[in-house]
Formats: sequence, structure tokens, C-alpha cells
Amino acid sequence: MAGVGKLLKQAQKMQKRIEEAQAELAASTVEVAHGGGAVKIVINGHSEISKLTLDPEFLKEGKEVVEATLLSALREAYAKSKELNQSRMQAATDGFGLPGIF
Repeated sequence: MAGVGKLLKQAQKMQKRIEEAQAELAASTVEVAHGGGAVKIVINGHSEISKLTLDPEFLKEGKEVVEATLLSALREAYAKSKELNQSRMQAATDGFGLPGIF
């Protein structure tokens, strides 16, 4: 049963590193700008948008232009947040292969 104890310790270490990574992700932010800076989005590693800024002059553009630019900015922000999340979680779980499971 010594192997089970070792696995349990590894699992506990991995859980602690995952919790730390989750806290880092909540505190980490990515900023995305589109339309020459007319649309700015700040998003964290959990894909929670904390700030959205629209240039008042940009809002004078046509509805389609504003919608398309905002949609592009949101897509990029979410993609960058997802990338950040995946890299942090990968780093948190590296080296913790459990034999027969992963």
C-alpha cells in the first residue's frame, strides 16, 4: 500500500498547485484592443471581463461596424484568456502523471 500513499501525496500536491493556478488566473489580466484602440477589453484568466471601453467617436460609426469590431475584440479576448488558462493549468499539472490513469 506504499504506492497508494505516494499517489495520494502526489494528488494532494497537484490539487494545491491547481488551486494556486486558479488564484493566479483570477488575478491575471489580458487587454485586447480593436479598431485602432476604439474598443478595449480587459479579461482575466477565468474569461471574466472586468472592463470594456468604447471610444465615443467610434460609436458614431455605423451599427454594423461597431458590432463587428466589438465581436472581433470579444473573440480575441476570450481566445487569449483560454490560452492563458490552458498554459497555467498545464504548468500546474506538469510532472504529476498518475500511472495507469494518465
